[in-house]
Amino acid sequence: MTDQALDPQIHIHELGQRARKAARGLLSATTDAKNNALREAAKALRTRKSELLEANAEDVKSVEGKKPDSFIDRLRLTDDRIDGMAGALEEIAELPDPVGRELATFERPNGLSIERVAVPIGVIGMIYESRPNVGADASALCLKSGNAVILRGGSESRNSTRVIVECMRAGLKAAGLPEDAVQTVGTTDRNAVAALLKADEFVDLVIPRGGRGLVELVRDQASVPTLLHLDGNCHSYVHSAADVDKAVKVVRNAKLRRTGVCGATESVVVDRSVAEAFIPKFADAMAGDCELRGDADAVAIDDRLKPATEEDWSTEYLDPIASVKIVDGLDEGIAWVEEHSSHHTDAIITEDADAARQFMTSIDSAIVMHNASTQFADGGEFGMGAEIGIATGKMHARGPVGLEQLCSFKYLVHGDGQTRP
Repeated sequence: MTDQALDPQIHIHELGQRARKAARGLLSATTDAKNNALREAAKALRTRKSELLEANAEDVKSVEGKKPDSFIDRLRLTDDRIDGMAGALEEIAELPDPVGRELATFERPNGLSIERVAVPIGVIGMIYESRPNVGADASALCLKSGNAVILRGGSESRNSTRVIVECMRAGLKAAGLPEDAVQTVGTTDRNAVAALLKADEFVDLVIPRGGRGLVELVRDQASVPTLLHLDGNCHSYVHSAADVDKAVKVVRNAKLRRTGVCGATESVVVDRSVAEAFIPKFADAMAGDCELRGDADAVAIDDRLKPATEEDWSTEYLDPIASVKIVDGLDEGIAWVEEHSSHHTDAIITEDADAARQFMTSIDSAIVMHNASTQFADGGEFGMGAEIGIATGKMHARGPVGLEQLCSFKYLVHGDGQTRP
């Protein structure tokens, strides 16, 4: 059936039915079987690397000249990136199985013994934009945590996603597990997203991973519970710098290592006490690689900075552009970051332990860092093997969402004939 012939409502209903059945099948899956599926999927990604690169080249060609370079960078796959995807699957296979973990036990005076144990959530709906590796990471994490997943990637990555999903399903088949534990929405019709958001008969949780527009759409239309991932306009606050060159190195990496990832610093906040020393060296380090837009005081220190507008302070550029704001002291720095942050990831660069503690306590973001690049905001860097996203809400899970965060729990109550008076 062609893309155009699929009715979005019927299509999502069918995917949901199959996913629910697969999720029930995963409940009895052994750790060895899940790990074998992951290793076989990794093997398939490597075996089909040439085919995946060709499919990805089609995707990239379809948006060249229409999308910014940062978008294309997120979309593009390379030999190394495919090897990274496969390696992440193998790393997840080596992690402890989160299902069945004993979270708590307690005895009641009446002799009842109660356990709280980790269980899969069930069926996950994953909505994401142009990064095809997200499909592999999400599939692997859902599989290891015993969840079925329905993927709805960006239309620009449809060819890449198709091959990746085929590799994941090949791994499931090789391990004797239900292939429908990993499925992808087979239409680019946007009505399919709305249908997925309302498929509460089959879907237990939707995770949107993208910009503010996607998150607002989910908030407006979802009847399924959601775990929000809002891409970040991350801040790096240079509070003090005994070694200015080291501070410059950290912030340059936070901005330029990859400009199109959600952990990239977009706004550099500089304490007035170090502004004269930091800003010229920072401008030197970014010259030719990144456009800097500053407030009037920052421009007065170094006229290589362009004047910033009010919009710059809260913008997620995902491009080699950064804003620079000078603040008067820690309290103003904290207030500025709190006002303009998307509460994804924010960092402070300082040798003052008390200032770092106050910043890290006061900033209400999912990830708060001290003397480190915001590009470490990644589940793989946290030792999770991969991540399905960075949760910026406050319920169920927050920060990198890995295996443990894709589990719920239930209570097991053991008795010996007790009756309640």
